[in-house]
Amino acid sequence: MKPFLYVTDLHGDRGKYERMLGYAREIGAELVINGGDIAPHARHPEDQGRFYREYLGPFFERCQEAGIRYLTLTGNDDLGVFDELLDRICERTPLVTHLSRRMVEADGYWFIGMNLVADVPFPLKDRARMDTAGCVPGKQLGAGVLSTPDGFREIPDWAEYAATLPSIEQELDALPVPPDPARTIYVTHGPPSGNGLDRVHGGFNVGSAATLAFIMRTQPLLSLHGHIHESPAESSIWLARVGRTVCIQPGQIPGELVVVVGDLGSMSFERKILPMEQAVL
Repeated sequence: MKPFLYVTDLHGDRGKYERMLGYAREIGAELVINGGDIAPHARHPEDQGRFYREYLGPFFERCQEAGIRYLTLTGNDDLGVFDELLDRICERTPLVTHLSRRMVEADGYWFIGMNLVADVPFPLKDRARMDTAGCVPGKQLGAGVLSTPDGFREIPDWAEYAATLPSIEQELDALPVPPDPARTIYVTHGPPSGNGLDRVHGGFNVGSAATLAFIMRTQPLLSLHGHIHESPAESSIWLARVGRTVCIQPGQIPGELVVVVGDLGSMSFERKILPMEQAVL
């Protein structure tokens, strides 16, 4: 079986996208999975829309031309107002799938995406949810906002608003059910708690207990995560197990590209840190 490539948290870095595609071609990968936070940070919402139209669309076309199956997920920094635009761009290239809260079959395996995260302190709340029903938001870094076609809309009371939304636990339960968990890969942007894949600077663990419980209950073959860029450096852990499930969180490093090369047949995985000066443009 040919290797696949997993990457996450590129945040619109075009050099990293180019390096990723070049490396996928180099190793003969026919499957690339992007675990979320795909667009640049948006001081102005239209920055992300422009990135989707001007760069990501042509990038997907090059993946298509290279024969690469590309599964992409949004993350907590990707504005929800552009989800339909991302859908339209992905639909133009048959080998590309927008996986957020959807299921797709590829090479005899089922891939299911989850782009929501347990509450974050940052203002953008498009993808934020309470981890379980009844949770109380933690300390926030300013007022919460949601993306709209007219710009950002402030949420007067985030705790009150969050209580009206399904929790991460409920959203996970609402995902499509695969026919065979033993051949299922979940791609959830937020990592589970309790196994070193969720450690931020200062040594705090910020992962989702609901995600951990979901993995323990469903026991998929593999779960892929991101969101906490520094976690592997802080915990020295990028691969862990929850029962029979292998869980991977490669992190991401400024100025370098972090990827995981995997083989689902042998269930072997290798985390690689690739220098950016070798980017293929």
